[in-house]
Amino acid sequence: MPTSAIADLWDAITAGAAAESPLWEAALRPRELQEREPGFSDLAEEQYRLGLETIYEGYLLHYGRPRLFAPADGDTALLLGDYLYAHGLVRIAECQVVAAVADLAELISLCAQVRAEGRSDDGAAWAATSSCLASGELDDARTALRVHGDAQTLLELAREAVGGEALERALAAHAARVPSAQGEPAP
Repeated sequence: MPTSAIADLWDAITAGAAAESPLWEAALRPRELQEREPGFSDLAEEQYRLGLETIYEGYLLHYGRPRLFAPADGDTALLLGDYLYAHGLVRIAECQVVAAVADLAELISLCAQVRAEGRSDDGAAWAATSSCLASGELDDARTALRVHGDAQTLLELAREAVGGEALERALAAHAARVPSAQGEPAP
């Protein structure tokens, strides 16, 4: 993604949140302290990147170390994360691809389940969803993770779609932001 498009993406997320609520605006990190590094959006089609990063920032507020926000407390983090989930889904809905909205709603649900079970293999779900969004290829692979705890099929889908190097880069960035299955805090 060109540098200007990346800057616009982060500015859209922060400006949108600040305009929505003074509480969200107060939770913004100063710009120089924001970590404006993509999660999984580099694996996705251009039209989905803003919505995907908005949803991912919401996920990080719930389960990891956010890049753009530093809420004063856990309640604010939870509410801001929910707002970003919803706002990201709205941004995806603007693409007018219902399957993309459905895939991301499934991703949010699946990640919540994985985290509630004390596991940390949801990076595979993020990677596959980002790289195969609205393709119709995700159902069996999501079921394998949801029912059997098997992330391999999701990883294979992502690797096939974007290649090993891009996949490993995204998974490493994800692992640096979220706690491990043993409950260790993200760095």
